[in-house]
Amino acid sequence: MIRFLLLFSRQGKLRLQKWFTPQTDREKKKVIRDMVMLVLSRPPRTCNFLQWRDLKIVYKRYASLYFCAGLDDQDNELLALEVLHRYVELLDKYFGNVCELDIIFNFEKAYYILDELLMAGEILETSKFAVGVIMEEADTLQEIQCLAQRHAHSQQ
Repeated sequence: MIRFLLLFSRQGKLRLQKWFTPQTDREKKKVIRDMVMLVLSRPPRTCNFLQWRDLKIVYKRYASLYFCAGLDDQDNELLALEVLHRYVELLDKYFGNVCELDIIFNFEKAYYILDELLMAGEILETSKFAVGVIMEEADTLQEIQCLAQRHAHSQQ
């Protein structure tokens, strides 16, 4: 089970966080600080897996963002790396070559895509196509709601 997923920049700025186990705010801040420090201090071309406390940490850098997941000790690191990669593929498909600014300005979409991929720290949907269809439907519904609101305001 994935305990948490963090996205942060090369400068250590947190861009997205998802917690799948209950943590206090104080503990979350400590985990974030430790993960950023641990991952950013590692030299390039080193293993993407490390042990931290009772967790396995799996991370991968894509462009200027680090995708970092904390796993239970008995979980498969390679599968977690694939989950991170699938998330990046979904972001790329939705945003068209995703960049850090896409995550910053469209964080609700990034969270929505993550929620379609993972639930309670477990893989919910593996199909890029299925998640893409869900995102298209959500965008269409949002557009319809915006048009309805505009129409209602123009009638007043």
